[in-house]
Amino acid sequence: MEIVIASSIATLTAGGIYLILRLRAFPVILGLALLSYAVNLFIFSSGGLTIDQPPILDPYGSKGYTDPLPQALVLTAIVISFGMTAVLVMVSLGAYLERGNDKIDIDEGEALIGEGDAE
Repeated sequence: MEIVIASSIATLTAGGIYLILRLRAFPVILGLALLSYAVNLFIFSSGGLTIDQPPILDPYGSKGYTDPLPQALVLTAIVISFGMTAVLVMVSLGAYLERGNDKIDIDEGEALIGEGDAE
């Protein structure tokens, strides 16, 4: 079970980093979403991977339990990442409608900084 979780975290992280390094706005947003999924899986697995155990202590003599704190943290992180993804989509959509493409132009920003220094 641990090898499946670890390989899925590694795959999501590698895909997220690859997409973040692209020079288009939409792949960057998808890359950030993949990285947030990888972090959620990592936080969830930090509580221990147990099967058929309750998330709370059972007063009737249950032999084990899972830690409920990582589950609560993951639920919170899911809500926050959904909100941030929606904000990023709206910002990139506005930039696309203004410029006509979603290409991230790094050289244009450096040229604007250089022009301000010349004055």
